[in-house]
Amino acid sequence: MALQHRPTAPHHSAQDALRVLETVARHTSGVTDTEIARRSGLDRERLTPLLRMLRREGYVEQTADGTYVTGEALARLGSAHGREEALRDKLQRTLDRLRDSVGAAVYISRYVDGEVSVTQYADSPATPKVNEWVDFRDSAHATAVGKSLLTQLDHAARRDHLARHKMARLTSRTITSDKLLLSRLESQPATVPVLDLQEYAVGTVCAAVPITAGAAVGCLALSLPVAHAHRLRRAADELNRGAAPVLLSMAI
Repeated sequence: MALQHRPTAPHHSAQDALRVLETVARHTSGVTDTEIARRSGLDRERLTPLLRMLRREGYVEQTADGTYVTGEALARLGSAHGREEALRDKLQRTLDRLRDSVGAAVYISRYVDGEVSVTQYADSPATPKVNEWVDFRDSAHATAVGKSLLTQLDHAARRDHLARHKMARLTSRTITSDKLLLSRLESQPATVPVLDLQEYAVGTVCAAVPITAGAAVGCLALSLPVAHAHRLRRAADELNRGAAPVLLSMAI
């Protein structure tokens, strides 16, 4: 399976954050933000929000004298023992916070062994998750999650997926032409969220943004009742801005 790597804003933010973490980790007794800026090559305007995010996520801590040291979350994710559980817990806390900030159910999905897999989600009574009335593995053509994952594959891998999964009409808005869908996927900009406007389920709209880390294809998505469709694009943009901590957790 070949990937189409088109770096997005969250990808760049995660890469910058990794550079900051490497600098902090090398200075076990603490390092100032001025020194971090010098060693990472990031200007103050870029560095300040990154440090704020890294503190919030527990990757760095600020000491009494104002210097930065590595935080507990980084130690847990960096440990070989129990890393998978630590990563799942970290991602869940991030998803819970994203759910509350965007006001929608949110999901992490990955493309594993040729199939769509929703690996984690965060919902609540006020932000219910999508009712999976058709298996997500069989409905990539109709969901924001599926289409976001497919855009990250090359043309041959997309065709292979669609050949293995019949493009059933799930609602009156579902695209069932592989030629039309492949054309849409080809022209989808990497930095623009993929939308599902009642294509999977009547009464639900969704958006997804890519979170590709290394060779792993993934996406972050949200769903809203159609009554809140007017909030979808704004929520999707906020989701995109909040994707960096997810990418960072997966990359550490």
